[in-house]
Amino acid sequence: MLLEVSHLTVCYDKAMLINDLSMGVDQGELVSLVGPNGAGKSTLLRAITGLVAWEKRVKKRSTGGEITLKGEVVFEGERIDRIPAHEIVKRGLIHCPERRRPFREMSVMENLMAGSYLLKEKRQIQDNLKRVYELFPILQGRSNQISGTLSGGEQQMLAIGRAIMSIPKLLCIDEPSTGLAPIMRGEVFGKIKEISALGITVLLVEQEVSTVFKMASRNYVLSSGKIIAEGSGEHLLQNEVIRKTYLGL
Repeated sequence: MLLEVSHLTVCYDKAMLINDLSMGVDQGELVSLVGPNGAGKSTLLRAITGLVAWEKRVKKRSTGGEITLKGEVVFEGERIDRIPAHEIVKRGLIHCPERRRPFREMSVMENLMAGSYLLKEKRQIQDNLKRVYELFPILQGRSNQISGTLSGGEQQMLAIGRAIMSIPKLLCIDEPSTGLAPIMRGEVFGKIKEISALGITVLLVEQEVSTVFKMASRNYVLSSGKIIAEGSGEHLLQNEVIRKTYLGL
């Protein structure tokens, strides 16, 4: 298995955000993680990719609260839950964050080049850039445009393109449809399917259940920090309790 998460627990002060969670992603899969707001989906991705620290209490500056984590994360057979986020990126586990977060004062090209900062060979960088432009032709036409002036959908494409520049073995995409018009959401989801078809393993966090269940090979349903169901979209939609209570369908 490419990614294995075992007995992961994340607490914020006394509140348990993730509760003894275990899951996995196989090589080549497109796996979705769905659930209501506040279920812990984004927290799970941040823990997997090292964006919150392990084995110590971490004080949040904004609120004064503290976060603690326990459990194991294994990627390509190696534990990565005690190493810095930039080392995780070197191993090919890449996080594309919610709400896009481009470097707004930088150009499209500069944002894409920021995604390749760990690469040394110019040929490799150019090959990656070509692949990004093939996936997102609109970015090539706007390579010199300041990213903060792009539309929301274009910024989402840029965020995914920047992540691809890091040569992901596993691409974790957090809520790519947030704030997008229906037509643009459909286009972004289509691009994610293309990325999966290229052989890049994808872990997709989303609330657009009806769409991702058609795309993903497997799905996890998360509620109150726990995995409460797993399976194909067809299988999960046959469960009336899950469909109505957790998926709102």
